[in-house]
Amino acid sequence: MKISILGTGLSGLVGSRIVELLSGKYNFEDLSFDTGIDITDKTAVLNKFTSSKAVWVLHLAAKTDVNACQIDKELGKKGNAWNINVEGTRNIVNAAAKTNKRVLFISSDFVFSGKKDFYQEQDLPDPINWYGVTKYEGEKITLKEKNNLVVRITYPYRAKCLTKKDFVHKIKTNLEESKVTQGVTDMIFAPTFIDDIAFSLDLLISQKQSGIYHVVGNSLISPYMAALEIAHKLNLNKNLIQKTTAALFYKNVAPRPLLLRTKNDKIKTLGFVPKSFSQGLDEIIKQGIL
Repeated sequence: MKISILGTGLSGLVGSRIVELLSGKYNFEDLSFDTGIDITDKTAVLNKFTSSKAVWVLHLAAKTDVNACQIDKELGKKGNAWNINVEGTRNIVNAAAKTNKRVLFISSDFVFSGKKDFYQEQDLPDPINWYGVTKYEGEKITLKEKNNLVVRITYPYRAKCLTKKDFVHKIKTNLEESKVTQGVTDMIFAPTFIDDIAFSLDLLISQKQSGIYHVVGNSLISPYMAALEIAHKLNLNKNLIQKTTAALFYKNVAPRPLLLRTKNDKIKTLGFVPKSFSQGLDEIIKQGIL
């Protein structure tokens, strides 16, 4: 018999792929506007949780546009970013606690400033933009219940992006259209293959884990080098890729953490090794990148 999971954000870039890969094992119950549920409506959320037999809640729904969140900062706790990322998460966690369900909250390594050499799960978050602040608040709310899980991901990508494009597809499209593409040289990140996220969540749920896990790619790479790798793998013109700095690329928008050397050693202790960026690109090409 399939385990039932209540899910938010299941139609998004990450969530839709998780459903594709894991629907053979889990029965996903969609919690969204499409099913008449607004996560910022605590009464509606509680009613849905009360009527559901799900034992897990996969909480992906969030306002993820970092620049839009930064604009929202002026409104503080009255803003849309806070309402969705914090109060929405609070409603999810409280309803889960009242109905004996466990929450798996998808967060981001943007909870860190990017000023340390490396980041492990136990490191204290110190976000430098409003998106990171709201995700950190969501983490704290989630972890008030000891059996809950927080999984931090970063820059997710997949083979087929039919609606919202990930960063790989944005670079691919630019190069295919012979557009000059800027690659930041003084940032480090760990791009995450979404299939790895899905399979790691299956592992964490199956083993009834709790606490914080980093599920990020096995490569620490600059956006510039990532763009070159994309061009190489897809046989596109790498000469269109120009070097730039974070200060120039992100001028007049939300500040970004520069050095997100996020460690994934903890998930590896469970026997799961995320793919490197090169391996991930090979896999999406094999699957048929769109």
